[in-house]
Amino acid sequence: MQELNIKNYAHIGDAIYEVFIREKTIMMTSNLNNLHKLTVSFVNARFQTELLEKIMPYLDEKETDLARRARNIPTSSARKVDRALHSSATSLEVVLGYNYVHNKDRYLELCEIMKDLIDFNSYK
Repeated sequence: MQELNIKNYAHIGDAIYEVFIREKTIMMTSNLNNLHKLTVSFVNARFQTELLEKIMPYLDEKETDLARRARNIPTSSARKVDRALHSSATSLEVVLGYNYVHNKDRYLELCEIMKDLIDFNSYK
């Protein structure tokens, strides 16, 4: 399978991470306002950076290298969050996007790890 640009992995990783979170949050409330707030509490640079730190011990050498390389992707100066935080969040998206494209089984394994690491109940 063809290798993609690291920005492409971040793009698809951003989308699938949000779907992963939405699959969990829709089970937590039927109130749309609360649903949005819950989703945003998990889909933001700060939370994604914290999650990346938690899953780092589970990443293999290739994934760790992708995360490191993703931190160097240039970002827009128009971001509301600081660049370092955004770069770390992007690293998580790259790792997920890469595995989603190249190794669905590993992507699903990482999703299971993230499910175990995220305390969804504390956000109800």
